[in-house]
Amino acid sequence: MSADAPAAAPATAPAYAPATEVSPVRSERRVTFAFLITGLIALLVGALLGPLQAMNYAGIDLFQHLPFLQSYYQGLTLHGVLNALVFTTFFNAGILLYFPSRELRVPLNLPFVWATYFVMTGGLVIAGIAIVSNTSNVLYTFYPPLMGHWGFYLGLALVVVASLMVAFETLRMRQVWKRQNPGQVTPLVAYMAVLTQLMWILASIGIVIEVVVFLLPWSLGLIEGVDPMLARTLFWWTGHPIVYFWLLPAYISWYAMVPKQAGGSLVSDSLARLAFLMFLLFSTPVGFHHQFTDPGIPAGWKMVHSLLTMFVGIPSLITAFTVAASLEVGGKRAGGKGVFGWIGKLPWKSAAFSAQVLAMISFIFGGAGGIVNASFALDPLINNTAWIPGHFHLTVGTAVTLTFFGMTFWWIPHLTGKRLYSNRLALWASWTWFVGMMIFGLGMHWQGLYAVPRRSLISAAPEGTYAEAAVPMMITGVSGVILMVAVILYFTVLFGTIFGRARHTDDDRPRIPFVDAVELRSIGVMKLLDSVYGWFALAALLVAVAYLPTLVDMLLNQVPIQGFQLW
Repeated sequence: MSADAPAAAPATAPAYAPATEVSPVRSERRVTFAFLITGLIALLVGALLGPLQAMNYAGIDLFQHLPFLQSYYQGLTLHGVLNALVFTTFFNAGILLYFPSRELRVPLNLPFVWATYFVMTGGLVIAGIAIVSNTSNVLYTFYPPLMGHWGFYLGLALVVVASLMVAFETLRMRQVWKRQNPGQVTPLVAYMAVLTQLMWILASIGIVIEVVVFLLPWSLGLIEGVDPMLARTLFWWTGHPIVYFWLLPAYISWYAMVPKQAGGSLVSDSLARLAFLMFLLFSTPVGFHHQFTDPGIPAGWKMVHSLLTMFVGIPSLITAFTVAASLEVGGKRAGGKGVFGWIGKLPWKSAAFSAQVLAMISFIFGGAGGIVNASFALDPLINNTAWIPGHFHLTVGTAVTLTFFGMTFWWIPHLTGKRLYSNRLALWASWTWFVGMMIFGLGMHWQGLYAVPRRSLISAAPEGTYAEAAVPMMITGVSGVILMVAVILYFTVLFGTIFGRARHTDDDRPRIPFVDAVELRSIGVMKLLDSVYGWFALAALLVAVAYLPTLVDMLLNQVPIQGFQLW
């Protein structure tokens, strides 16, 4: 079949089809590529500022030498917004639109999807102008009473609105497929995409209320002040589950594609579905664990959120078991013997594979640190210290980002028809990023134990302030150099691929490496798992129980404070 032939969606289609039967049209590849490249350009700008953050924690201020930045905090805001909010949202849009469409063989609503792209890009431009103009150095958490320019809040609001438009399109495709295939369970990739979107719809409520009802009117002068505690609580309603909105698309690749790339198969379809279902239920009612040191929130509710946060670790453990077992299948099919012999038989020479497995390894360490963050007793020891960005960079900065790197090594050639610039250079980029981030995580966690603060211009502190942390500070500085090399290597591969002349033919263009097709009837446990809107209602109930008592009290007893700027 030609790679550009339109794919039909007959009512008798199997539960999900092998990748070789899926042939996307050019227009769908173009819009997906637009999402990916815009997100990756945002990553490039933010990532070039990242190593400067590492050097700051080594006591070296390089921001003062950049003529286009007026302060360390302006650079930190750009780094956080572009990497944590913009890059991930654009990349996720590509994943959560393109793969369900190809698996279900339901065409995208292209006019709507292009409109979504332009709304998202418009939001990026508006928020970016506000930051670059030095009017919104409020960091990516934008806590009041620090006040940014109204364009900053409007721009981010548009990015969130566009992400919800993506969610609508994902849910629409499933509904179309369900009408065409009565009595069948939603195919795996589409199921995981739908659960991710339902979780995001529920999680985004907090930040939508914060920005639309409070921060945007406040920045426009329509209301005089905002209650900082209320705003922080609404932010963390979204602020923690957004981590899973970044992570779950990476999980889609781990479950539904990496086993195929390893030459194996997914050992349990139902466990994969259960893991995503548990993320839907437990990802959102956990925000108070970011507010253990905040007054105004009863200790009992903080403990409830701490417990629910621990529950989120269960689907991660399920993932570790299921994906590792799936990789073992591939290694043993390739001739691996014994308990560990299969590991050496995995396709480590493939950058697309290796990058994602290294991402999985980093998540083990990131998740272990997250248990400390969620602990009601231990979190106050490391709250607002360098430990937190150390943890964050192992989870989002490595587990998510390195997975996305690995996906681009086959996905960009698939979308563009261009051959990967250099698999060897891509391998170097992946390993260098992994090593750099692991060293960065070591240095930052270690500094956190010495109470070195996060989000601070460490280089401006009086000499000797952090003398005890000299060794981990040096380690962090070294990591910054390594990560700068990794950034250069990765984007050399990316742009070398996009602008290179070597092309695939239609016959050898990389296919989507979906795991082997399984036909599942809508019966028993699978039917129960597939009742996604019932589970969504239960998740909404959990959020209401966890948040409404505290939020109602805050709303009735607001203490609005006028905004100010420190720049």
